[in-house]
Amino acid sequence: MKTRSFVWIFLPVMSLVLAACGAVVNSPDATESQTEILPNDLDRSSTTENTSDLQVNECEDPFDGEIPAFRTDGWRTNFCLHSVDYSEIFSGGPPRDGIPPLDSPRFETVTSADNWLEDVEPVILLDLEGEVRAYPLQILTWHEIVNDQVGDTPVTVTFCPLCNAALVFIRPEIDGEILTFGTSGNLRNSDLVMWDRQTESWWQQFNGEAIVGDLLGTKLEFVPSAIISWADFKATYPDAQVLSVQTGFQRSYGRNPYAGYDNINSYPFAFVGDLDGDLPAMARVVGINLENGAGGAFSLDLLQENQVLNELIGEFPTVLFWKSGTASALDSSSIANGRDVGTTGVFAATVDNQVLTFSALEDGLFRDQETGSTWDIFGKALDGSLAGSSLTRLPHHDTFWFAWAAFVSGSELNQ
Repeated sequence: MKTRSFVWIFLPVMSLVLAACGAVVNSPDATESQTEILPNDLDRSSTTENTSDLQVNECEDPFDGEIPAFRTDGWRTNFCLHSVDYSEIFSGGPPRDGIPPLDSPRFETVTSADNWLEDVEPVILLDLEGEVRAYPLQILTWHEIVNDQVGDTPVTVTFCPLCNAALVFIRPEIDGEILTFGTSGNLRNSDLVMWDRQTESWWQQFNGEAIVGDLLGTKLEFVPSAIISWADFKATYPDAQVLSVQTGFQRSYGRNPYAGYDNINSYPFAFVGDLDGDLPAMARVVGINLENGAGGAFSLDLLQENQVLNELIGEFPTVLFWKSGTASALDSSSIANGRDVGTTGVFAATVDNQVLTFSALEDGLFRDQETGSTWDIFGKALDGSLAGSSLTRLPHHDTFWFAWAAFVSGSELNQ
């Protein structure tokens, strides 16, 4: 069953989405004081380019006589090239980079970050090239994009609050330049539309694909990551780096500007299209979409009830873990007071060519029946014959059902 949804006015969210693009302070030594202004008060000169050198598109009218629901002035984007209907793209309110990405992220120690992070707060875990970093959602909620470099790998760490998608991509090199990403101010299927500063192509955050511009059809490479509680992160990675609240911007870090959005009975903001009625639009799901095209979605209710799901994704043995103790970043006005949605881990269920089958123990631990080894939510074997081994983390989406159904149509749903 599908229902038509055209939801523009969601008052509790709309006012706070606007607040999320508050005043920009370019000093690297931002103070604790907070200033909130509406986007109409923003100085647009910092987010638009001189239009005198705009490229001339090679088509007569990329919009077929229609007025798009987003701004085109100031963009050098090749609007003649697009893979989606422009009627699907809408301005979310803020201008380009009105929700400012972090281009020069600062990091601090776990001990230092423990002074301002609560145990249940969600952070994005990135373990890459032997370096481990945490990106707290209390920061990402206000910036949505971090352009970073981990070891030799340039990455962009992203979080779209409106569809609850935290995803990490490798930033590719195009014509000798590494792409850097910003927020376009636009949405499609209530998901962040990013832009790159080198070609000004527009990218869909949910699947990492260029949907408008010269890089049309280019796909970013996913980097496996996970949303983990701060308590679990600091206990497991005491020597890791943590994205600092010293961002150079004044924001109410720790406050959720989307309070009440994570509600099973609400509707996605600015979503235009058919809502798949197999689950409520705002139901949480874990989505897996492997490179070979195999994939599926698992309701969070199903995973919470079982705590472990041993699955074949296509012919690929996969295990999903769940552990309580992580707050929703989109529930309460204070992220630390958000309801417990837990932590999800998605891994290949094979170690040394042996397929393992897992069951849940107490205290958020797991055991494989083949060797009797005990595993944690990070996919690390703590004891048994496989002690010291690690499962391979798989890219996945912890997201709302409406977004997964919109972007991965025809995907199998397990509930």
